Amino acid sequence: MRHGNKNNNLSRTASHRKALLMNLGCQLITHKRITTTLAKAKALRTYIEPLLTKTKNTSSKEAIMHNHRIVFSYLNDKDAVKELFTVVAPKIAARPGGYTRIIKLGARIGDNAEIAMIELVDFNEIYGKGTAKATETAKKTRRAGGGSRKKATDTANTEAATPEIEQATDNKVEVVPPLKKSKASK
Repeated sequence: MRHGNKNNNLSRTASHRKALLMNLGCQLITHKRITTTLAKAKALRTYIEPLLTKTKNTSSKEAIMHNHRIVFSYLNDKDAVKELFTVVAPKIAARPGGYTRIIKLGARIGDNAEIAMIELVDFNEIYGKGTAKATETAKKTRRAGGGSRKKATDTANTEAATPEIEQATDNKVEVVPPLKKSKASK
């Protein structure tokens, strides 16, 4: 029975699991986005998010050095720790939590394992803050009533949207307006 056991062992020994999560964590910090199985991605999220939280404590120089050492003990990669504290930490400083995003990608062809992409949220330009501002400005205000006005503007817009056809005859250009649809042609 596994009462109260919340960690996923990933069918590995403790040392193998520690090495696996260490390598996945270093790759996630270095590349900002990796593809792995869904179970490994969920285990990696619980492993990496406390480390990302430790990078935000900049109260004193001793605290920063202490956090560097703690994070290094989890990752064992100087380049990844340097990247984490110099590049990642300033971007996630204002975020209260939830530094990673898991996106399911479907099943792997060979063994039908569920594949997922785990990424650092602040390093994705598609879902970033720039698109949120664009959607807010494009949001239309709701107007009550005015149905007849709307119909009149819709017909004017469709007439303006249809292009006029230019016919060239002997170096003369004639502008021919578009044909209007009659009710009988429908």
